[in-house]
Amino acid sequence: MAGHSKWANIKRQKARVDAVKGKTFTQLSRAIIVAARNGVPDPAGNFQLRTAIEKAKAAGIPNENIERAIAKGAGTYEDSANLEEIRYEGYGPGGVAILIEALTDNRNRTAADLRAAFSKSGGNLGETGCVSWMFERKGVALVSGEVDEDELLEASLEGGAQSYEISEDERGRSADVITEIGNLEALTQTLKEKSFVVDEVELRWIPSNTIEITDPEQARSLLKLIDALESLDDVQNATANFEMSDRLMAMNFARSTQGAGSKERASSEWSF
Repeated sequence: MAGHSKWANIKRQKARVDAVKGKTFTQLSRAIIVAARNGVPDPAGNFQLRTAIEKAKAAGIPNENIERAIAKGAGTYEDSANLEEIRYEGYGPGGVAILIEALTDNRNRTAADLRAAFSKSGGNLGETGCVSWMFERKGVALVSGEVDEDELLEASLEGGAQSYEISEDERGRSADVITEIGNLEALTQTLKEKSFVVDEVELRWIPSNTIEITDPEQARSLLKLIDALESLDDVQNATANFEMSDRLMAMNFARSTQGAGSKERASSEWSF
């Protein structure tokens, strides 16, 4: 929808704000741990791990930290904490559904921290399953540069993608190409062979429906809640099912970066 940003675009804008604020390396390191635990601890044979390592290196995490995270995931690092993957679910202001992925060595502490964050922003932490039915896990390849839609359509079909979304902002045109998780590596390879620049690949929870936020105060509360959740070291990722106008989003991010607002964004999408 032109003039509106879905969660993926909101998330991308937030990532820029987080970079300005100086995010810690904890979440990126823990993403490596999770990837190493879920597959072989060798990036050559573990696409998820390889992707996590690339993100960590791009953020400037030292190689020794990366190697230590891999060892923790593989269970070969001494004094390694017993980390547990847990998914939490809740509602934000206006009934917005929020899905949270956490990696923790103390689930009581994590639940208490999440509950406090929700309460302060007018939301509430719910029971398992209360919102997850509204989301579906997918693989996403993020493409940047000169994106020709006809060429992207052809490459996406050949790579087995299910849909794509094209967006435009102050950095130019980009696209999110969406597929089943098991097909993400093959899709990424196809896009690269077709000369597309794949900046990043990720696993993403995609909402089946969205809530449009139009009230500035509610938008402020929601973004404040997401910030509070993502600032917790145990939280790996938070996903919500709201969208808002580019103008309203820019107002909030301009406030977050003390004047560094974002320009209008237009987007189009296509499903196979």
